[in-house]
Amino acid sequence: MATTVTSKGQVTIPKPVRDHLGIVAGSKVEFRRAADGSVVIEKAGGTSQPSRFAKLVGIAGPGPSTDEIMAMTRGE
Repeated sequence: MATTVTSKGQVTIPKPVRDHLGIVAGSKVEFRRAADGSVVIEKAGGTSQPSRFAKLVGIAGPGPSTDEIMAMTRGE
């Protein structure tokens, strides 16, 4: 995949690469030179911040059943 370097030396990492490496906004990446002289990009180690949606998973609890919801909407 090819991308263009801006005048500031910035590039956009293609989405398939970001998805494969788990790179999201705010992620840190590392560049290293491999033994063969090529350059490898990796997601930097350490703990990453969970997405704003991942933080919400499971906080609501089980909630009412369908029958309970139906009873509430019917005013029972």
